[in-house]
Amino acid sequence: MIPPPIDGPGTGAVVGVDRGVAVSAALSTGEPSSVPGLRETEAERQGRLQRRLARAAQGSNRRKRAKIAIARLKARQTNRRKDWVEKTSTDLARRFDLIRLEDLKIGDMVRSARGTIAAPGVNVRAKAGLNRSIHAAGWGRLATRLEHEAACGHTDHADVNAAKNIAAGRAVTCLPRPTDPDRPPLRGALQP
Repeated sequence: MIPPPIDGPGTGAVVGVDRGVAVSAALSTGEPSSVPGLRETEAERQGRLQRRLARAAQGSNRRKRAKIAIARLKARQTNRRKDWVEKTSTDLARRFDLIRLEDLKIGDMVRSARGTIAAPGVNVRAKAGLNRSIHAAGWGRLATRLEHEAACGHTDHADVNAAKNIAAGRAVTCLPRPTDPDRPPLRGALQP
């Protein structure tokens, strides 16, 4: 069951949320927030269990017990991620009237770098690690929950939004014209 949307504070407060791997959600107010993972002892235990699983014989009871223990740790990590998303989205919906998320195509970002036989991928292991980190950061779940919590319903095309920002003067830097008349104008400089 999806809870009803939360009303904003009515103060006109605006926040931007930058989603990342090292810091799961960095707010424009300067507050970083990260998904809690396994504690150090739990991560060590998971490593030991995975090594035990690798050594265990196929179909043995020890292998089954190791798989169950690993599954419990992964479920605990998933539950912590879900809890963080719920608490963060509720907090943002209560504190801010307008919440802006960067428009990330998460599915495109986590696409495999394996390639094909004719054109094999490069840095496949590194890309796989990045993909795991992106999934562990809970970006998609946070965006989905914010849509339900805040429920304003406004969406805008990225290029249209960028054009609005440029028109408002937020994304344009005016470069000074050169004082030497013989020198050509700077590349990208705005001319009167």
